[in-house]
Amino acid sequence: MTDIEKVKLKIGTVISATFTDAQIQAFLDMEGTVNLAAASAIESWAASAVDTVQSEKMGDYSYSKKFIEGALEIAKRLRESESDTPVLEWAEMDLEAIGE
Repeated sequence: MTDIEKVKLKIGTVISATFTDAQIQAFLDMEGTVNLAAASAIESWAASAVDTVQSEKMGDYSYSKKFIEGALEIAKRLRESESDTPVLEWAEMDLEAIGE
């Protein structure tokens, strides 16, 4: 699975239908990780949808203000999970090899 496909999986069908693969790749390039790219995509989508009426239908998809709030909560959790991930994994030093 490509990173673009992973972002689409994390943001869901309704939101991923808003973006082209090139736009999702831009989120990946700007953010550096799948979780942060997904969070940015959700936040970008929510920013453009925030001025809509109580609900909106786009083709086969529809969403409401409550859906937007839920999506932003997912973005927040994605950012938090990324900040909880260590940048480096520390390994134990092999001190036995030093004496040889």
